[in-house]
Amino acid sequence: MKEVSIEELKERQSKNEDIHLLDVREDDERAAFNIGGRHLPLGKVQRMETESIDDWKDEEIIVYCKSGKRSAMACLFLEQNGFSNVANLVGGAEAWKNAH
Repeated sequence: MKEVSIEELKERQSKNEDIHLLDVREDDERAAFNIGGRHLPLGKVQRMETESIDDWKDEEIIVYCKSGKRSAMACLFLEQNGFSNVANLVGGAEAWKNAH
């Protein structure tokens, strides 16, 4: 599984790259703080309820959660189900917050 660092993501965003972010945290976590992207909780990813991101199957997706553990699991599920270019955001939303 590929990994993307906070620094790399910030650099790519500063260059206005078209980046597909996927937040796999729960609703309350997303409401409290998020760094953008589409929201699809891990439970839905595990049940392959991925209609909202099926248009991303062949594009790079950077997946994040609070710390990077749930997003790593989501990456594995997505890879096993035909998503060809997924990466885990190392450290997740917490690392993003701490880097500011």
